[in-house]
Amino acid sequence: MPSPTRPVHVCTLTGTTCRLENEINLRQWGASRMKGQCFLKLTRQRLEETGPCAVAMEPASLENLHVLYQSTDFIVVNKHWDIRIDSKMWYEKQTVQSQLRHRFPELADPGTYYGFRFCHQLDFSTSGALCVALNKAAAGQAYRCFKDRLVTKAYLALLRGSVEKLKATLDFAIGKNTSEGKTHMMCIDGTEGCENPKPSQTELTVLEYGLYDGDPVTKVLLQPLTGRTHQLRVHCSAIGHPIVGDFTYSLRTDSAPYRMMLHAYLLRIPLEDEPICVTALDPFLPSVDPKWVPQCLVQPLEGALEGLLDCGLGAGNQGPEPQTTGGEGEGTSKSTKVSVESEEQRAQYQQWLYEWPEH
Repeated sequence: MPSPTRPVHVCTLTGTTCRLENEINLRQWGASRMKGQCFLKLTRQRLEETGPCAVAMEPASLENLHVLYQSTDFIVVNKHWDIRIDSKMWYEKQTVQSQLRHRFPELADPGTYYGFRFCHQLDFSTSGALCVALNKAAAGQAYRCFKDRLVTKAYLALLRGSVEKLKATLDFAIGKNTSEGKTHMMCIDGTEGCENPKPSQTELTVLEYGLYDGDPVTKVLLQPLTGRTHQLRVHCSAIGHPIVGDFTYSLRTDSAPYRMMLHAYLLRIPLEDEPICVTALDPFLPSVDPKWVPQCLVQPLEGALEGLLDCGLGAGNQGPEPQTTGGEGEGTSKSTKVSVESEEQRAQYQQWLYEWPEH
């Protein structure tokens, strides 16, 4: 049997040549038709990417919206860091919503407040894959996938320090911080002033160790199993490894990096008629930011994604539970399945339904 093909895309960025290698081994991925289709779609998307190499994104502007996927029903964009999805503030002119209106004015729906139906949220400081529904029916289909916990999301991050456990489940209930001066923050159960904490779980997989601007950091893949506000940032801070550049959860000490190093890398929405599976290319590469110097590879990103999609193909996006780190003590073994819809998700769904007028 001939060896699988290796499509290669070569582009140039400010004199530096980047080589994006995308291997499709249908013998390996073919064990699952859906997973094979997913990775084939990811490779095609990478080869068709017209933006700068390795997503070396310049600061956001109205003109530089990066589209990862587009159909008659959905658009998936690669959101810039430090830009809001939408805003009701008159002075906030630059948002993803305004980028979409500028690029696709004919697709804006006057029957909604913002003109576009965002299927989920990303923090102001977080970059990466963001899905937008272009009509009420499409939004309803996406809503059901999110509500039934069928969506798979994975994030890349650089964390301060060297994370010891190569794979762990971070299990810390998260609530609102009511302490003076911290009401814009979330906190873990047991923190003074933590109000109404809710169960929250995140799976962490170590990919690589290295240095960022001379300091030790760990590159990780994060999969949120729940949808709390600032969940990934709070969980990483809770284990003593805050995200590089997270000014808020480093208690205003980590201000040197040009951005917070958290990126929504993978988004998989198993819609019945139009399954979406896209990646927003990894921005944490030496070719993009020379301050990041990898030193020890633990697991290739492709290998970590294979295991994640194996788990994500099952009902409820549940899979084998790795070692758990949380309020019950480090190193304890615990089987946890989260089936309760988060309050943030419920509020988002209600807002969607409110904005979907009958035509």
